[in-house]
Amino acid sequence: MNTTTTETLETQLWVLMSEKLGLEQEQIKMTDSFADDLGVDSLDLFALLTDVEKEFSIKIPDEEAEKLTTVKALVNYLHAHLS
Repeated sequence: MNTTTTETLETQLWVLMSEKLGLEQEQIKMTDSFADDLGVDSLDLFALLTDVEKEFSIKIPDEEAEKLTTVKALVNYLHAHLS
């Protein structure tokens, strides 16, 4: 994945997370835990991942979704599966 595509992916993801989680983009950090740092419960995370699947036209299996507990894990997952 080239730099432009990487930046585009991350920009799209930050916009989506901001809208779905009701947070300012600046509040979301790569190192944040969805539950501990952003206050996202399991239902909100499920809804976010469903929106991510639609936005990026991918399917995240349940066993993989359970591992996506941080922003970085989600970004890494998208990089790995969209390249």
